[in-house]
Amino acid sequence: MAVVAVLASAPMAAAQSAQGFNKWIRDFWPTARANGITANTYNTAFAGAQYDPSVIKRATNQPEFVKPIWSYLDSAASKSRITNGRRMKKKYGALLRRLESHFGVDQHILLAIWGMESAYGAIFKNRKLIKPTIQSLAMLGYADRRRSKFGKTQLIAALKILQNGDVASSQMMGSWAGAMGHTQFIPTTYLAKAYDFDGDGRRDIWNSIPDALASTANLLSTAGWQTGKTWGYEVQLPRNFAFELANGKTTKSLAEWQRFGVQRVYGKAFPRPSDQAQLILPAGYKGPAFLILKNFAMIKRYNNATSYALGVGHLADRIRGGGDFAQNWPRQDRVLKRSERKEVQTILNRKGYDTGGIDGRLGSKSRSAIRHWQKRNGMVPDGFASGALLQALRTR
Repeated sequence: MAVVAVLASAPMAAAQSAQGFNKWIRDFWPTARANGITANTYNTAFAGAQYDPSVIKRATNQPEFVKPIWSYLDSAASKSRITNGRRMKKKYGALLRRLESHFGVDQHILLAIWGMESAYGAIFKNRKLIKPTIQSLAMLGYADRRRSKFGKTQLIAALKILQNGDVASSQMMGSWAGAMGHTQFIPTTYLAKAYDFDGDGRRDIWNSIPDALASTANLLSTAGWQTGKTWGYEVQLPRNFAFELANGKTTKSLAEWQRFGVQRVYGKAFPRPSDQAQLILPAGYKGPAFLILKNFAMIKRYNNATSYALGVGHLADRIRGGGDFAQNWPRQDRVLKRSERKEVQTILNRKGYDTGGIDGRLGSKSRSAIRHWQKRNGMVPDGFASGALLQALRTR
C-alpha cells in the first residue's frame, strides 16, 4: 500500500512507542479512506510524522485547569498583551470596524481571543510553541485514552481541510491539541465556521488576519452573541449574602440582583438592568465576584473553562481602556493539587454527598456538595476548594 511505503520512510525513534505510533497511522488509513480521504492526501499529510510524547504531557497540564486563577489571569491580561492588543486595534482598525459591523461581535473580544490564542500571531515565530496539526491529532488518537475519540474525529476533519486545498500540509500548524491558526480553531469547527473574509476563495486562518478574525466572529455570532452587550461585570456583595446563589446557575435580572444587595464596583450603574445574569465566585468569597451574561457563555464555546472566558472578557476590557479588577485575589490561599481535589471528593462521598465522581475535576456537582457541607458546618458556602477546606474536611 502506498500509505505504508510513505510512512516507512519517515524517521522513527527506537522506542516501541514510536513504532506503535507508526503502526497506528497505517491502521487508521481504512478509516480515513471510508471518510473520503484519498491516498495522496493521506500520504502527504503523514509524511515525516513522528511520535511526540510532549503532546500527551501538555494534555495533562492545561493552564486553565492547573494554575491558580489569579496566575492564569495575570498572564491572560499581561501588560505586554494589553499593549500589543491596543497596537493591533490601531493597526487593524478599519478591518475590525468592518468585522464588528458585519458580524455584530465586539471588536475588543476578537482582539482578546486573538491575543489569548496566539499572542496576535507571535507564536508562529516560536517553533517550540507550534506543532504539525496532523501529527498532534494522531498522537491524541494513538496515546491519549481520554482524548482518543476527539483526536480521531479531528484528524479526519483536518485531512478533509487539506483535501479541500485551503492550506498546504506544511502550513497546517497549531497547538498540541490540534487547534489551528491565529485564533486556534479545531478542525471540525473550522469546517463549520471558518470564513473567507478577504475573498480569495480560501478560508486561510493561518496567513490571513481577515479570515482568522472573521472566522472567530462568525463562530460567536452564529452561537448567539448578543450585539452591543458585554460579557459581565465585577460586583460587590453585601455582608450576610446568601452565597448559595453564587452557583453560576441561578439566573436573575441585574435589577433583581441589585435587590439582593449586589452592586457593580466603583459605584457604576448597570446600563441595562433587565439583562439576565448569573453570579460566580471563581476564587471563593475572598476573591472578586462577577455577574456573567449570555456572552460569557458564548466565549466558553471557544474554551469551556471559566478562567478562559474571564481572561478573554477582562483582556477585552483592558484593551478598550478599562482598569484592573477592583477586588484583590486571595493569593495567599493554596490551590489544591489534583490528588487533593480527589481527596476532597472522596471525603465528601464518604460523608454522603454526591460529587459526580472522583476525578479531581470539581464540576457543578462537586461544588454543590462543597457548598452543602460548608453550610452544614458553619462555613461560608461559596463552593471553593481551598487548602483550608481540605483541612476542615479531614478533621470534622
